[in-house]
This record gives sequence, structure tokens and C-alpha cells, in this order.
Amino acid sequence: MLTGLNRRGMTDKIQRWVAAHPRWTLTFATVAALAPFLAKPFNIDDPLFLWAARQIRAHPLDPYGFNVEWGWTAFPMWKVTENPPLVSYFIALASMFVGWGEIGLHLAFLLPAIALILGTHRLAIRFCARPALVALLTLFAPVAMVSSLTLMCDITMLAFWIWAVIFWTEGIEQGKISQLALAGILVSCAEMTKYFGACLLPLLAVQGLASRRHFKRWAPFLLIPVAVLTLYQHETAALYGVGLLDRAADYAGFSRQLFGFSKFQNALVALSFLGGSLASAVFLLPLLWRRRDWPVPVAAMVLMAAIILPDGALWQKYGALQGAQLASVKIQMIFWAASGICLLELAVTDLCFHRNERSVLLFLWVVGTFVFAGLCNWTVNARSILPLCPAVAILVARRLEARFPGLENPWPARIIGGLLAAYALAWGATMADFSQASACRQAAQEICDDFGHNSGTVWFQGHWGFQLYMTEFGGTPLDFKQSLVKPHDLLVVPSNNTNLLPPDARKATLLKTYIFTGAQYLSTLNAKTGAGFYASVFAPLPFAFGLVPPEIFQVYALEFPAGILTLKPN
Repeated sequence: MLTGLNRRGMTDKIQRWVAAHPRWTLTFATVAALAPFLAKPFNIDDPLFLWAARQIRAHPLDPYGFNVEWGWTAFPMWKVTENPPLVSYFIALASMFVGWGEIGLHLAFLLPAIALILGTHRLAIRFCARPALVALLTLFAPVAMVSSLTLMCDITMLAFWIWAVIFWTEGIEQGKISQLALAGILVSCAEMTKYFGACLLPLLAVQGLASRRHFKRWAPFLLIPVAVLTLYQHETAALYGVGLLDRAADYAGFSRQLFGFSKFQNALVALSFLGGSLASAVFLLPLLWRRRDWPVPVAAMVLMAAIILPDGALWQKYGALQGAQLASVKIQMIFWAASGICLLELAVTDLCFHRNERSVLLFLWVVGTFVFAGLCNWTVNARSILPLCPAVAILVARRLEARFPGLENPWPARIIGGLLAAYALAWGATMADFSQASACRQAAQEICDDFGHNSGTVWFQGHWGFQLYMTEFGGTPLDFKQSLVKPHDLLVVPSNNTNLLPPDARKATLLKTYIFTGAQYLSTLNAKTGAGFYASVFAPLPFAFGLVPPEIFQVYALEFPAGILTLKPN
């Protein structure tokens, strides 16, 4: 057995090894944090990226040349997806080595997650004295943990983003053309992963101007991503009849009008998403405030309570929230929105205090991303808040250094406690998301096992991962404009999904109800709990505490005459 002295000696050795090998430590931390969830079923928009990858395997130069039923009827894929195809090319490549299964592809997506954390560490070295803390705050943010277990484009885009900023910053400071060129290539990769990556262009241009380096030394390299965007617009217009960059912009404007949220309401919801999605930073906020600073969070809390509690117009849009859960969601939203204000305040005060090119970069990074997420995107969602993670984490570390200059112990108990609390919350949110995805896969398998022998067609409503698994197990997605339904066909309707119209009870017989209980007190997407991680049109919080209703799937025997099925809500 180890004596107390031996234990202290071993602890000292571990600490020295960690300090000497921060990149290996962060790599191990990333893998350890995400490994328990590698078997997570595909969910939300994962199927879109998978289907495009399968198309790429067959037709590499035509990623969106197929139709998909992802709404009320079938559309060409280029009308459905709102993202460029680079991640689908990555999935297509990875599938050649690991196949199409959940574990294999999630293992492949550990690579961009690790690249993001290591890039955050390297960038933070130039901004603060605690780069490892910055990397861990990014890793343990709920939005980063949840997003790392999807096949969607967000983590990959942010990894390209981080490394583009790294090489751009180093290239300008050191005058290295090769690094500036590499930064331009990485910006191109970011924008071809997710259109938001193009926001790097003005961000890096402002940084170049703030550096006071001659314009001609860095500006030409920003033409690389401009040329890539122009070429992409031209080629997609030739393939599909419309440039997909224009298509994405049109969709965002159409959706904002369709859902009818005012800009003020979106900004309010965006504040709650900011605070909740970056809860890892919020847990350290109390360490940053002196006694004279406390009026700021108190005033933010009072302001949010005064706006949120009586805002009947906002809560009418979330009619699924009722009773005690509505009151709980209001309290949670007040807390997270006030926290969001405090995080924005970090960027403002950092700019006022330092007044240099690095503080300008952080300020524009944070404020610009927040404005896009709250006012420009088709809906507020945690994935749009994700690009803020590294910048906000750097701001927290910089404020800690100003608050505790010359601190000898870089990992005091209060910081370690905040990180542990952050990981616990991020783990809970990731597990809740895992549970919901698992319910969809299990329901699809059991329903198709039970009713797959039926002589008629097993139709189903709903999309996301449920559609992927229902299709794989033998179900057929219901097209409200084209599906030819016969008497005694079956129809499956989930309770927590999108594009749902249950059949008229007079013309359908409920055969069986499947009930799946997952995470009981924390959810990431459920209108009845207030959780809308993937889209605030469902609910105003990225995740919500409260009793989570089970996932319910109902199977009906249809008694309609043969023909196109016309449904009405019950």
C-alpha cells in the first residue's frame, strides 16, 4: 500500500508530467470525456450529412443530387440542406475505413474535437497564462460536449476556425507568408464546412488592420476564401440551378418570418442560450468579481426578471409549457440570460482595459457571433453559440489573471471545483441527448420488428434520427402530397419530433403505444420541458431541468380509402 508520502510523490509526478505535456493531457481529456458516448445513435440533422456522404461515395462531384422527404413532402436535397458539403466528404472518406456505424463514425469525429481543443490551447498561449484552463473550459461547455457527439458540421467548422486564427495571428506577427497562406486555406475549409465560417473574413481583416501591418502584406491571402466561395456559388448554380450560398441566405430570412419571433425576442432567447451553452464559463464568473463588481450580475438578474416574467407575447409562442414547468423555465431563463449578459460584459471590459489588436479580435469574435446567432440565423440554437466557446474561455482566463495577479497555484480548489461542476452539467446534457436518440432508434427497431410482417406499408411521420432508423428497419416516410395510402396500412407517429399530424381518431385505430423513459430530470430537446438545444422555435433554453416526459410512439391502423392521405390535427 502507498503511504501518504508516496501518494504525494506520485501526485507531484503526475502534476509535473501534465505540466510538461499539456497537449497529450488535453488529448486524453477529450477522448475520456467523449468516449462514454461513442455509441450514441444518429439524431437530429445527422441523417442529412450521412445521406450526402453516401451520395458522394457514388457521385463525388454531385453531393446533393438526390431527393429526400424532410418536411411535408419530398424535395431535392439541395433545397433541404443549409450547409456546404465538406463534412459529408469527410464522412464519405471515414466510412471507407470505419464503415457507416455509430461507433466508427463517432471515433472519426474525435479528430476534429481533438483538433479544436488543441487549437484552443495553442491560441490561448498568446492571450493568457492559463491556456490549459481555456481548453478545458471549452471542452466542458455543454454545447461543445453535445455537439462533439453529432455528425453535424459545427465542431469541424470551429476546429478549422481556431487554426485559421492561429496561423493568421502568427503569420501577421512574424511576417510569414506561408502561415498567412495556410490561414487563407483554413478559412476556405471553415466556410465549406459551414457558411458561418465566412465570418472569419471580416474578423481577420479587422485584426490585420488593427495590427498596423501594411495592407499588402496580408490582404491578398483573404482572397483565397473569397475565390473559393465564388467558385462554390458558380458550380452549385451550374449543378442545381441556384447558388447554394444564396439559397441559405433566403432560407434564413424565410424562416425568421415564418416563425414570427421579433428581433427583441430572439435576442432575449439568445442571451439564455449564451449563458446555458457556455455554463463552464458561467461557473467561474463568481471568481472574477470583486465586491464592487457585484452590482453588474445583480442588475442583469433584475433586468431579465423584469423582462421575462411578464412577457406574455413570448410565452404564447411556447404554449406547450404549462403550470409548474413554465414557472421553472422562466426562472432558468432569467438565470442563464443574466449569465449571458455577464459573459458579453467580459468582452466589453477586456476591450476597454487592453485596447489592443487581441482585445479587438476577442470583442468582435464574441459580439459578432452573438449578433449572428440572435438576429441573423434562421433560429437561435446552441450550435450557433458554439463558436463563442474559445473566445469566452480566453476572456475568463484573462479576467482571472487581472483578478489574481501573481497567483502561484494555477489550479486552486475553486477553479477545479468550477471545472468539475461544468463537466457534471455537460455530462448530464450529453447523456440526455444520448437518451433521446436511443429512444428513437429503439422505437424504430421494435416497431418494425413487431409490425414489419404486416401486409401493408408501415408509414411514419417525423424526421431526424427516427427517420433514418425507421427507413433502415423497413418503414416508409409519409409524403403528405405523394404517398399512396391503402386501407389497413399502418402509420407511426412519435410524440417529440417535427412535422407531425396525427390521424383523425374516427378513421384510424390505435394499435399500440410504445413508451421509452430516458433521462428523467434534464433534457436537450422537448417543448414540454423548455429545452430547445437544436432550435429555439421549440423552446427557449438550450437544456432544461424538470421532469422529462417519456418518448411516446403510437402505431395506428389506417381506415382511409386508397389514395393520398389527408390528415388533420386531432
